[in-house]
Amino acid sequence: MNAQTPPPTITVTAEATVTAAPDMATITAGVVTQAPDAAAALAANSQRMERVVAALKRAGVADRDLRTSQIMVQPQYRYGEGRAPQITGYQASNDVTVRLRDLARVGPVIDTLVGQGANRIDGPAFGIDKPEPLMDQARAEAVRKARARADILAAAAGVKVRRVLAISEGGEMRPPIMPMMRTMAMDSAAASPAPPIAPGESEVRAVVTVAFEIGD
Repeated sequence: MNAQTPPPTITVTAEATVTAAPDMATITAGVVTQAPDAAAALAANSQRMERVVAALKRAGVADRDLRTSQIMVQPQYRYGEGRAPQITGYQASNDVTVRLRDLARVGPVIDTLVGQGANRIDGPAFGIDKPEPLMDQARAEAVRKARARADILAAAAGVKVRRVLAISEGGEMRPPIMPMMRTMAMDSAAASPAPPIAPGESEVRAVVTVAFEIGD
């Protein structure tokens, strides 16, 4: 083989998944209000959202774990055949994303949100706060799988794997399945038990592509 001829290679892609119990949850809580004009809708919305945020802070949620994710004011229309749409009022919405690091508090916090005026709840989405150690485990396992697969393929072809020429990675923490809870137009004074919560498992996934030199 001369210097200009590249060595024969085999390229293998492998993946590995590592699972673990989640240690945090994310909930998006929204307040939706309606009024004849935009200013009134926004004012009513702001009052209710202030109560929601204050209740979350009383429940021990830190400022770093609260984030406003959306504020929107939009007209509401009435549609009729052969007529232009007519504005009948305005709807204001304000969403805050809450991150909880104690999973035992998820159900009670959802109950608190509804009790304080949140009428739209999305979540919870469970995840892992610091997934990097799990990612490292998945990466190492994916490389081992790639090497084992390369050995099988090379043996079937009557050659041997000599060395690794290149490794590339493409992987991610899989988005958790988010059970969706929609609560609209509920009586905030009504007593309701905290909803049952089952966090299950979260997983991280690593994908590697490895190029091996092969030869006799």
